[in-house]
Amino acid sequence: AAMARLLGAKAPKEGKIDITLPEIAENGGVVPLKISVDSPMTDADHVTAVHIFADGNPLPDVATYHLGPHNGRAELSLRLRLAKSQKIVAAAEMSDGSAYMAAREIKVTLGGCGG
Repeated sequence: AAMARLLGAKAPKEGKIDITLPEIAENGGVVPLKISVDSPMTDADHVTAVHIFADGNPLPDVATYHLGPHNGRAELSLRLRLAKSQKIVAAAEMSDGSAYMAAREIKVTLGGCGG
């Protein structure tokens, strides 16, 4: 629902997005996340926005980044705060009106004990 609210009628396709996220996070308070989108980032062909969602959060909309050709590369990194194991989803809106998405699961352990 959160993704539909941001993307509207655009039906996101798989592809173009690479999510770098650990499989297991021993400390859910500082989970590193890197998103890169395959785009030439030219005036005619670029990423206009990247949306990040965490389906286990009370508010699944984690962040939205607005990009353009002036960015040079469609890459971003951040740290997430996750209280439990869940799916992280990234959606990218392109200048031609298309949208892409990718998802990764992450297991958050309690106290680094693998439980």
